[in-house]
Amino acid sequence: MKSLGKKRLGDLLVQSGKISEQQLMEELKKQRESRMKLGEQLINDGILTENDIIEVLKVQLNMERVFLEDIDLDKRAIRMIPQSMAEKYVMIPIALQGTAILVAMTDPLNIFAFDDINLVTGLEVKGVISSEKEIKTAIGKFYSSEYVEKAAEELSKVNIQAEEVLSLENEDVKNAPVVKLVDSIIDSAIKAKASDIHVEPNEKYIKIRYRVDGTLREVLRTSRENLAALVTRIKILAGLNIAERRIPQDGRIITKLDGVSVDLRVSILPTVHGEKIVIRILLKNVDLLNKERLGMSEWDMKKLDNIIKSPYGIILVTGPTGSGKSTTLYTILSELNKPDINIVTVEDPVEYMMEGINQVNVNNKAGLNFAAGLRSILRQDPDIVMIGEIRDTETAQIAVRAAITGHLVLSTIHTNDSASAVVRLMDMGVDAYLIASAISGVVAQRLVKKLCPRCKEEYAASDYEKNLLGIGIEEEVHISKPVGCKHCGFSGFIGRTGIYEVMTINDNIKEAIQRGADMSVINKLNKENGIRTLKYACIDLVLKGITSIEELNKVAFVVE
Repeated sequence: MKSLGKKRLGDLLVQSGKISEQQLMEELKKQRESRMKLGEQLINDGILTENDIIEVLKVQLNMERVFLEDIDLDKRAIRMIPQSMAEKYVMIPIALQGTAILVAMTDPLNIFAFDDINLVTGLEVKGVISSEKEIKTAIGKFYSSEYVEKAAEELSKVNIQAEEVLSLENEDVKNAPVVKLVDSIIDSAIKAKASDIHVEPNEKYIKIRYRVDGTLREVLRTSRENLAALVTRIKILAGLNIAERRIPQDGRIITKLDGVSVDLRVSILPTVHGEKIVIRILLKNVDLLNKERLGMSEWDMKKLDNIIKSPYGIILVTGPTGSGKSTTLYTILSELNKPDINIVTVEDPVEYMMEGINQVNVNNKAGLNFAAGLRSILRQDPDIVMIGEIRDTETAQIAVRAAITGHLVLSTIHTNDSASAVVRLMDMGVDAYLIASAISGVVAQRLVKKLCPRCKEEYAASDYEKNLLGIGIEEEVHISKPVGCKHCGFSGFIGRTGIYEVMTINDNIKEAIQRGADMSVINKLNKENGIRTLKYACIDLVLKGITSIEELNKVAFVVE
C-alpha cells in the first residue's frame, strides 16, 4: 500500500485528461487557502463531479467501484473498526477476506487510513471506491443500529432500577447504560428517517419499532427488566411525572442531531404489560417541498393555483393522520409568504419553522387552544391565517367568519374525501349559507408507497385487477408489483408520494351547499365538474408503475 500513497490525485486527474496542468495549479492555490481536499475543491468549483473523480481513481488505480446499497455489509467487519475512525476517513468495512479486511472509501490515496486500519484490526487492508454519500449513509445506518443493540445489552447486564435513573442527573449521565440506550434509539430512528418510535412492553420482552414510510418495522427486542429504567429516562427528558403510572401522559423533548433541531412529541399510555411509549419525530429545519414535488398532476396543480390566488376564503386540506396534510399546508404557505403579507399560524405543534411567518404553539394547559389562539390572531391584523386543525364547533365558526370578513384561512380537517369536508362543517353546526360564502376549495389527499425502482416486477394484470383499474377485460395492460431487495430493505417499496383530489367551489356547488345538500349531491356535482378523484389519481400511479395494486385497494376501500 505504500506505493499507493505516493500517487497524488492531481497527477492522476491530469494524466487522465480530466483537468489541465494550469487548472491543477490554480486549484492547488485555492486549496491552500480553503484547506479543502483537492477533490472537494474541484467539486466545489464545478470543474469535476464526484463521479468523475471516482472513475479516474477506478481506472488509474485499478480499483473496484462498489454501490453499497447493492451489497450486504459484514457486521463482523464493521465491529472491528470504531465509528470515529470510519467518520474520520469517510470509509466503512465491507467484508473479511481471510487475513484481509475489505474497506470502501472515498480517498484510496490516503495512506494514513490504510495504516490506521491495519493497526486497529491487525489485518491486511484492501480498498474499493464508493461515493461519500453512500458511505456516510451506511455509517449512519449500521453503526447506529449496532449502538442500539450494544446499549440494550449493556443495560440488561447492569439491570438498573427506575429509582436509580433519578440519581444519574448528578453523575456522568452520558455514560449511564439507560441514557446510552435512549439516545441511541432516538439517533438511530432519525437516521432511518422514521416518523415515529414505538416502545412496546410485552409479557416477556420490550419491542422497539420504527415507522418508516408509513410501515412499522421492528428494530430491537430487549429484556423486559429494562422497561422501568427506559420509561423513567424518557419521562425525565419529556418533563413528565415519573411517579404517575396509571394515566396517559404527553410531553415534549427538544434536541439536536448533526446541527438539525428535532422536536420529539412523547405519548405514554398505561397497558396491561406496562407503559407503552410512542415518540413522534418532527424535524424543524427541513427544506420545504415545492408544489412540483408534492406529486400532484398538472391538472390538480392548476386547480390548486386558482384556489390559492383568492385573497379571502377558507381552503381546507383533508385526510387521515399521517397523510401529509401539514406538508401540503406549509408548501402553500411558503408560496404565499411575501414581504408585504402578514401570515399568522396557530398549530399543535409547530412542525416547520418558517422565516417571515408568525407561528403560535397551542398550549392547552395554559388555555391556549385553537379557538382562543384564533381569536387572538384575528386581532393581529393578519392577511393569511393558518389553523393546524379544525377540531370543534367554536374553531370552525371562528374560521368561517374570518374567511368571510376578508382573510384567507388555511386549515385541515379529518374526513375521507373533499365533499365530506363540507358536510363535516355542517355537522359542527356552521350555517350552510356561511360555508357556501366562505369556502374556496378543498384538497383531499393520501400517501401511497412507491415501488422500489430496482426490484419491482412487471406483469400482465388479471381480470380482477383490470376491473379495479376500470379497464376493459379484453385490453392488455401491464402493471408492477413489489419484490424486495437490499436497496429497499426487502420491503419492495421506497418512499411515498401523494395522491390528491382538488375540489373547486363553483356556483352550482355553492347553491347545493346553501340548500344543505348531502355528500352524494356534492360528489355528483364534482364529477360533472371533472374532478380527479383519489381513486383515479392512484390508478394513474399504478398504470405508470409507480405504485402497486395493493396500494390502490387501500385507497379504493376508503373512498368508495
